[in-house]
Amino acid sequence: MKYFVQQNFLKTIHLLFVNLLIFSFVPMLLPAQVVPKLPPEIPDDPYMSPPALRETSAGYRSVTSQYFTTQVNVNADGENIVGDAANEPSIAIDPTNSNRIVIGWRQFDNVNSNFRQAGYAYSSDAGKTWTFPGVIDSGVFRSDPVLDFDAEGNFYYNSLTVDQYNNFSCNVYRTSNGNFSWDYGPYAYGGDKQWMAIDRTNSMGKGNVYAMWSYYYSSCNPGFFTRSIDDGDTYQSCTTVAGSPYWGTMAVGLDGALFAAGVSGDNGEFVVAKSSTAKNPESNVSWDFSTNVDLGGYMQSADGPNPVGLKGQVWIAVDSSNGQGRGNVYILCSVKPNNSFDPCDVMFARSTDGGHTWDTPVRINDDTTDNTWQWFGTMSVAPNGRIDVVWLDTRDNPGTYNSSLYYSYSIDQGETWSQNQRISNAFDPHVGWPQQQKMGDYYNMVSLSNGVHLAWANTLNGEQDVYYTHIYSGFEGVNQHSFSQISLSAYPNPVRSATNIRYSIEHNGKIKIIVSDMLGKQIACLANKEQKAGNYLLRWNASDLPEGVYYCRLDNGKYQKTIKLLVVR
Repeated sequence: MKYFVQQNFLKTIHLLFVNLLIFSFVPMLLPAQVVPKLPPEIPDDPYMSPPALRETSAGYRSVTSQYFTTQVNVNADGENIVGDAANEPSIAIDPTNSNRIVIGWRQFDNVNSNFRQAGYAYSSDAGKTWTFPGVIDSGVFRSDPVLDFDAEGNFYYNSLTVDQYNNFSCNVYRTSNGNFSWDYGPYAYGGDKQWMAIDRTNSMGKGNVYAMWSYYYSSCNPGFFTRSIDDGDTYQSCTTVAGSPYWGTMAVGLDGALFAAGVSGDNGEFVVAKSSTAKNPESNVSWDFSTNVDLGGYMQSADGPNPVGLKGQVWIAVDSSNGQGRGNVYILCSVKPNNSFDPCDVMFARSTDGGHTWDTPVRINDDTTDNTWQWFGTMSVAPNGRIDVVWLDTRDNPGTYNSSLYYSYSIDQGETWSQNQRISNAFDPHVGWPQQQKMGDYYNMVSLSNGVHLAWANTLNGEQDVYYTHIYSGFEGVNQHSFSQISLSAYPNPVRSATNIRYSIEHNGKIKIIVSDMLGKQIACLANKEQKAGNYLLRWNASDLPEGVYYCRLDNGKYQKTIKLLVVR
């Protein structure tokens, strides 16, 4: 009994110390609404080895004409391992052989301890079956797994750890020669909430490895960025990133240009920075510029469906296709929208001039309520220019945190988005916590021309597990698209004065488009006529309306589609 009293006392002191760290470092830097409340990634519980004999249950698997989903952290017979937990997954796909896939995650061998390790699994048959060898360093505390791949098909695994004094550092493990075995993991500086990107272009930076992390939990403060110019053998001394982004990601664009996105350390706004010199091994890394980006709200970091975790990090991607969007830069995040009671929406913004300026943000989720959570928003761009977005959504279970996976895509550079598609059954994200009230801080996916390859965590088995989902694209390229019944979208949204209403109909017939207020009173009739199947665009002027929430509904007599419009001044 004395031992447990001492342990509880030490945990209480530790939590007090964590809160002092958080409120000492961050409130001076951020506005009150986005003050981080995330504890640092350090061990609170000791390592608990798993029992020699593990209870098992059926591994989850679901196959439809639209997607394929299977559990990844399974035993050799494909069965779920009862009593462990896995979350915060990251995925990498061999560009020379898309059958070869690796997923890494935070592995908790025992749900009675939040001690986590670097778990991983691999597939040689395009995700149909998975081998889970265990963890990279057995009994070693590791967190924040981030995977990527180089142009030759080698996999990289960036993993955070701490020493006995809770000092942060990262190692980046690698595979080679087409196998799934990890090397010794060179030291890569690092810190909490790190991210990694690898240059796969044909520029002088090909093979460069970049990493950045939260500057306030860093191994080399005030630095929080490093680069490897020798394929990950060594990493250069830490430097900073313009705009001080954190809780974000990086992307390599055309000709090896490096983009970094996150929440700004100065004012809590979203920020994007660009470097044209990072690719040059003979040059020090400098940053061309940093610019703030309006996403229509701010990032949340506590409460709700993921109490001590993010609602998703800031995603940045570059269109490297040969289509009309080539060179476009995109940013996405689940945010708390301004001037709205809505707790969390998935918001997207686009730059057509290399990140200098940004269009008005667009909301991706098309639900018509303002009391549901759209969290863990995740984005990637396919080689043909298709933009893919997934997120967790509570719209099917209002009043609860029970969430389903949803998907939407754009084939016109983010101008319009497909009707939101539900990809999974609902699950309770508050089940199976491994002595830690969160499901990690992010999902991760890679888009190929044949569809989306997603690594995500859920509790469909009644506990936290990691899953692989392949969402089929349903079309061959960015210039071909078959509409499903009807679709409706608005850009920009929120609406300041006017917005473009885009809609599509699959069959000839009479359509009607009306705008109503929150009480259902009709405000405007935008269309009421016979139309042929196809795509249409009209403009709605809302300059005379007061601020608030309005609804736009498309009705073709058989199907209805409604979107929410937020008018702001």
